[in-house]
Amino acid sequence: MEQKKIVTIQDISCFGKCSLTVALPIISAMGIGCAIIPTAVLSTHTGGFKGYTFKDLTDEIQKISDHWQSEGLSFDGIYTGYLGSKEQIRLMSDFFDRYKTDSNIIFVDPAMADNGKLYPGFGDDFPAGMASLCAKADYIDPNMTEATLMLGEEYPGDNYDMDYVRSILKKLCALGCKTAILTGVKQGDRQGAVAYDSVNDKYYEYFSENLPMSCHGTGDVFSSALMGALTLGKDMNEALAIAVDYTVDCMKLTYGDETHWYGVKFEQGIKKLVNRL
Repeated sequence: MEQKKIVTIQDISCFGKCSLTVALPIISAMGIGCAIIPTAVLSTHTGGFKGYTFKDLTDEIQKISDHWQSEGLSFDGIYTGYLGSKEQIRLMSDFFDRYKTDSNIIFVDPAMADNGKLYPGFGDDFPAGMASLCAKADYIDPNMTEATLMLGEEYPGDNYDMDYVRSILKKLCALGCKTAILTGVKQGDRQGAVAYDSVNDKYYEYFSENLPMSCHGTGDVFSSALMGALTLGKDMNEALAIAVDYTVDCMKLTYGDETHWYGVKFEQGIKKLVNRL
């Protein structure tokens, strides 16, 4: 059987567990070939570290795409994470046009904000650009902050119910994507993800325990596991369960270790993830 192939496009933080240093090992462990296009190289991620170095690789993206096209390369999935500028969004839009087929899937994690605020370095017009990229995707998985920013709505904090979540998902699909997944949805003492498949007009949800901790990189862990599961042909019910459970497992493995504040111990949870597939 031919191996499935994904290309993921996002930055590399040389220390810290996020973006490509999370996506590449998780997707590879799931038995999927993982090609990469690094959008930038940082000495560490930006959460909690000071004086980190940064090398923008925007100029390399088109060159890589051109070379791959000349080699006739194709992919079963295209997965974008953190994009650092509107120019990178434009390049990804062109990449989608070039490499989209009738059978592959495009997955956009619009990683740009959390806790009601944009990440440092993004202007107020950035969410509109990201929304235009999400319009070309088969799947998108924003958190509540990213979703409301792309929709131009007020961030509700934790003051929402499931009717509100479903309305947000429908509005996200109205941007143009086929399926929207809202991450970090809280419901009482549980937390998880809710999805809306606009093609079949169907909702999906999966919740686990809401742990009393916040960790860097958990969004990348979730997105990578979800993209891997979808690429392997798992239906949305199973894919959500796999991604949520794996993310929670990684957080539990890290809980209580104050020396590991910069990310989760996703490596120690990979065996359980693989055994579940």
